[in-house]
Amino acid sequence: MRKFTAFACGTGAGLLTFYLTKLNEPKAAVHNSWTRSEKPVDPCALWDHNWDLRDPKSLVKPVKNDLSQEQNRYNSELEKVVPKHARHIILIRHGEYLDVGDTDETHHLTERGREQAKYTGKRLCELGIKWDKVIASTMVRAQETADIILNEIDYEKAKVKNCAFLREGAPIPPQPPVGHWKPEASFFRDGARIEAAFRRYFYRAYPDQTKDSYTLLVGHGNVIRYFVCRALQFPPEAWLRISINHASITWLTISPSGNVSIKYLGDTGFMPVNHLTNRIPRAAKNVV
Repeated sequence: MRKFTAFACGTGAGLLTFYLTKLNEPKAAVHNSWTRSEKPVDPCALWDHNWDLRDPKSLVKPVKNDLSQEQNRYNSELEKVVPKHARHIILIRHGEYLDVGDTDETHHLTERGREQAKYTGKRLCELGIKWDKVIASTMVRAQETADIILNEIDYEKAKVKNCAFLREGAPIPPQPPVGHWKPEASFFRDGARIEAAFRRYFYRAYPDQTKDSYTLLVGHGNVIRYFVCRALQFPPEAWLRISINHASITWLTISPSGNVSIKYLGDTGFMPVNHLTNRIPRAAKNVV
């Protein structure tokens, strides 16, 4: 009996020592098997809080010393530049159009494309949004789509702005590359313009904004997909991996903190099935 008791005590002490040793060992980082980084957080995945160069802390002179007067100065100036409300950017792709002729002037909406735009206009009306701005690409198919939508929503046509920066184009060489589509010249021509359009329309609210704002942009598939990647800080080269339907709704929200979230991506669930399209009737050349 004494031998058994001694054995049991020795075993218990050994297990306790083993447990305490393991407990005090440095913990190994836990990783998901599908991530590529060996670190807990890939630096490339970290959010850039000053992506629009409007992070309040970047707009105020930093604290110079530890005096309470200096700290009060900093807090007072910071409060003046902190946004209070969100900006909602709603992006609409044009309706289906016919690729006839070599110029934009001949690229009119098909009958189905016009019906798609009307469905989208009705959907936007149902959402009950009070629009602050409506801006359309200057290309014919976007102009026609915007005109049809404006017949359905509460916004004066005279207030609509047209923007050539929103015209369709090739924003950046995609990854993975597409072998049959290599518009290298287009990237140099269109890329800077489309990036400039992103910077023109995507930024957090100004401090004097007194309520959430809603901006409607009527444009094109490539531009919208690029905007989504840029706004969410995904690799912009991934834009061609996304597909959005004609006359679809994409909704991005920029919060007062500068964080960006997506509410809809290419939503067309409000249309009949026979109106769901994402390619033009004829084979595309360089623009989709």
